[in-house]
Amino acid sequence: MEQLSRKHPAAKDAKNFPEKVLMFGEGAFLRAFACYAFDEMNSKGLFGGSVAVVQPLPEGKTEILKKQDGLFTVVARGLEHGEKTVKTNLITCVSDYVNPYSEYSKYIKKARNPELRFVVSNTTEAGITYRSGERLNDRPQVSFPGKITAFLYERFTFFKGAKDKGLIFLPCELIDDNGTKLKELIKKYAEEWETEETFTRWIDESCVFANTLVDRIVAGYPEAEAEYLCRTLGYKDELLDTCELFYFWAIEAPISVKEELPFTEAGLNVVFSEDITPYRLRKVRLLNGAHTCLAPAALLYGYTTVGEAVNDEMFKKYLEKLLFDEVIPTLDINRNVLDGFSRAVIERFSNPYVRHELLGITLNCVSKYKTRVLPTIFEYQKRFGRLPPVLTFSFAALIAFYKNGGRYTLTDDEKNIVFLRDNKIDTIIKNISGAWGVDFSGQNELFAQVELLFGLIKKHGVKPLIERLL
Repeated sequence: MEQLSRKHPAAKDAKNFPEKVLMFGEGAFLRAFACYAFDEMNSKGLFGGSVAVVQPLPEGKTEILKKQDGLFTVVARGLEHGEKTVKTNLITCVSDYVNPYSEYSKYIKKARNPELRFVVSNTTEAGITYRSGERLNDRPQVSFPGKITAFLYERFTFFKGAKDKGLIFLPCELIDDNGTKLKELIKKYAEEWETEETFTRWIDESCVFANTLVDRIVAGYPEAEAEYLCRTLGYKDELLDTCELFYFWAIEAPISVKEELPFTEAGLNVVFSEDITPYRLRKVRLLNGAHTCLAPAALLYGYTTVGEAVNDEMFKKYLEKLLFDEVIPTLDINRNVLDGFSRAVIERFSNPYVRHELLGITLNCVSKYKTRVLPTIFEYQKRFGRLPPVLTFSFAALIAFYKNGGRYTLTDDEKNIVFLRDNKIDTIIKNISGAWGVDFSGQNELFAQVELLFGLIKKHGVKPLIERLL
């Protein structure tokens, strides 16, 4: 079987396009999300730009990208209107690949490219952080914001502060206000390194730091299916990337950015908005909240994956009641939009091609529950003067799950594990405000119901209680 290369008949030569995008991160997510989007625009004649990939860590995949001439395949799979659907795209937009740890001169020279316009990144949630002791003359800096500050300073210096040579940043790290926080750190490094005041002013006036929200489940390289898929494709692809069909990108930026990035014209589900808070709230409360409420109950029942649980009619109805009857009524967003998103959530959870481990969802489940579910419980009470039945049950199931810790490998702050696992339910209720740092004042009815449901779960298991809820 031939190695994937530009000789392949479907591999349009994107190297003829100018490099408009610098992409920090060569992992599965960015390749199936950002590269996919730029490639879609190119294929429709809307963008005419290529991507230079920068490896943010000493170890990475730039050597494999080089070996494959920057090519790789994205296989998007899932249910579309209830039907199994597979869409395959050979991604051709990557024109160069740089490891700044071994090719720093090549990396910093990219800053002198007059065609460069966009910087996309996904350096994980820990990537947009400050690291003390870094210097402008490090080759390279360790942190992502440090590397970017040095890159921007080179660009500012080379183009003598030209206002039209600023860059547009589209960070994809899963933290709130990712663009704002990246800009804050860049300015902090600029100040520490005692750069010119005009450089800081150039960052403020000539660069755009968009806050973004990304949403696509990317499974990455399919170890168990790789040989079969490559035979089907007719070539060997060591960067084969699998993901779901669903795609969503919310970008908080000036209207001028939308004009430069015709994502929607290319048919991509991308929204430009002055405020992406509603989209973030929708995802956290509906998608992430549903995951957090489903996992403990489904694990207690004996399931191991999201797909197994959602293919059980009981758990599917459990999710439907939770989303449509309890979460959506607490959100001040168009009901039709929320209904459509919730139906998509259930379909995504049912994706037969994605094996999503329930135990993985319970990672740091206490902090997730506090941010994703408790605000909905409190808002529901405030609006309707009563407890939401399914969400209240999920609270009891969470405690029961931690108390069954011997059956599972719990991954959380040790204090959270010990508090829920080793205390009696009445002690948990009495001390939870202090232990969780949450104001539960006036929640006697909630506590009484959670204590009752916990006792019933312990005695009868989750099935009869969920059936009663439905």
